[in-house]
Amino acid sequence: MSDRELHRTHSDLHSEQGALPGEHPGRAANPVIKVEDLAWLEFEKPDLVAAERFAHAFGFATAARTRDELHLRGAYAGAPCVIIRRGRRSRYAGAAFKAADSGDVVRLADATGAKVERLPESIGGVVVDLTDPSGAGVRVVSDMHVLPELPTQPAQVLNVGGDFPRTNATQRPLRAPALIERLGHVVLQSNRYRETLDWYLQHLGLIVSDFKYYEGQRDRGPTMSFIRCDRGSLPADHHTLAMTLGPRNRYVHSAYQVCDLDALAAGGEHLLDEGYYRSWGIGRHIEGSQIFDYWRDPDGFLVEHYTDGDRFDCTLEPGWSPMTASGLAQWGPPAPVDFMGVSPRRGETYRELASMATALRDDNNEFDLTRLLGLMKVARS
Repeated sequence: MSDRELHRTHSDLHSEQGALPGEHPGRAANPVIKVEDLAWLEFEKPDLVAAERFAHAFGFATAARTRDELHLRGAYAGAPCVIIRRGRRSRYAGAAFKAADSGDVVRLADATGAKVERLPESIGGVVVDLTDPSGAGVRVVSDMHVLPELPTQPAQVLNVGGDFPRTNATQRPLRAPALIERLGHVVLQSNRYRETLDWYLQHLGLIVSDFKYYEGQRDRGPTMSFIRCDRGSLPADHHTLAMTLGPRNRYVHSAYQVCDLDALAAGGEHLLDEGYYRSWGIGRHIEGSQIFDYWRDPDGFLVEHYTDGDRFDCTLEPGWSPMTASGLAQWGPPAPVDFMGVSPRRGETYRELASMATALRDDNNEFDLTRLLGLMKVARS
């Protein structure tokens, strides 16, 4: 096997030929630490009862519950996937990333002037709390208690082509919640995209799998990145964090792994039976290759079931391709306005338009008139 075959670049995987001379390398030369994974996400919501009801229909299990806090978990061993605290209004509070050990937490605290603190005993371990340049909360944690593995949902045995492992047996997947196995990724929008991207690469050692740019504006740099953990030769999810340029700083969606397409599809039918709103799906993405299905929870947060995602090791360099609405999926229905974050049903159109006007008046962000025109072209593509 040749060296090129062993260490394939994105010129083998994409129509684009990778970075041009002088473009963003997609990684920091000497990061402070290298996180291993996304540990959990934190939200505030006023109605924990409704949040837990949806969570169970979506496929989470409850790991802990008090009057003011709800911990939701997947079937795999580890930390909770989501922590929800009671708040006056619904909001995304931030993400926790798992460090290799407490020494990395101390190293990051020393580099940032932050303080290492102990997490609550219900979780265990230590944490350093930071804020990224867009204002999102970032926690880096280690040495938490490990929740034991729960029974997982068995994948279907498939007869494919000339291979028939299933004989004298039928397929009857239950219309039931798609059991969440683990947290996969979170997607954020930032009006200081490039500064925030570089912050994550430098402080957490994340590396870029794919860059997207506005058509005709590649010379101005990328406007979206799919970012993975650098685990060396150990493959990691195509993206643990994705970031996109926009007029305001906001949560876009988070994604949770299920076992296979049947679990995802039957779980979607269960959510429809329970009266929940499908935003977009079922389809298969391009960047990451996941089969996806997107839902709105009772507070309007967008959450994704996914299965069959790509995994890359540290040798793969970033791909570069233009951003288009049609380029969000290989197959499936067109992306609706609800998924794009401008649903009249939720009042998002007004908020997004208002934030555009604010961003254009403010010089302290990267969203200018040229970028607005590029974004509008994406929406029409």
